[in-house]
Amino acid sequence: MPLSLSNRMRRFINSCAFFVHDCGLCGQPADRPVCAACLAALPQLAGSACPRCGVRHPAGGVCHRCRLRPPAFDALHAGHAYQWPLSAVLHRCKYGGDLQQAGLMAYLMLAAAPPVLPAGAVLVPVPLSRRAHPGRDFNHSAELAGLLARATGLPVCDVLSRVRNTPPQAGLGRRQRLRNMAGAFASAALPAGQSCVLVDDVLTTGATLSAAARALKRAGAGRVEGWVWLRAQPG
Repeated sequence: MPLSLSNRMRRFINSCAFFVHDCGLCGQPADRPVCAACLAALPQLAGSACPRCGVRHPAGGVCHRCRLRPPAFDALHAGHAYQWPLSAVLHRCKYGGDLQQAGLMAYLMLAAAPPVLPAGAVLVPVPLSRRAHPGRDFNHSAELAGLLARATGLPVCDVLSRVRNTPPQAGLGRRQRLRNMAGAFASAALPAGQSCVLVDDVLTTGATLSAAARALKRAGAGRVEGWVWLRAQPG
């Protein structure tokens, strides 16, 4: 039976260590991490995106590209489109080392539209590229996975490793990103058919998540889904 997050999410919000009295986006007084006005104004994707890759697809169902060339992951859960002010929150966490922003990101991932996740799944953070992010002493995806584990009750399974430190993906086209990430990950052995949910901050072309999903499936995983906060939209 799929896992419902509603009750756990409520407990998670009430116990958040990052809980503050000001909205994390506008700074106005609020009784939760993001005020109701900001939450309503955010660029939602739930219900209007391809369930495989997260690209906006108002017609519903799987988009044309995924029907022709589906990604290696089996589904994608993405709460919001990659645009301001959420891109600024991500930048503060990713490049400014502000881990409080990871809490805000996790809250918004759950508040957008909590996904129905496979029962018995494990949360797998996407490993950091040391070449792309030299000197960083934390992995924001691992921080996100830990917070989401508290909300869902699913365990974190840190089985992925980078076997090739890839150059930064920024500025690369889709085909270049796919070549850049090919063979970048390896996974420890998993129980046959293990359901996995890859956790990352943002999906641009899907190259990183696809490479990670392939590594998990080679290691024995069955269904592999992605759960990201932001989805960059083509064009």
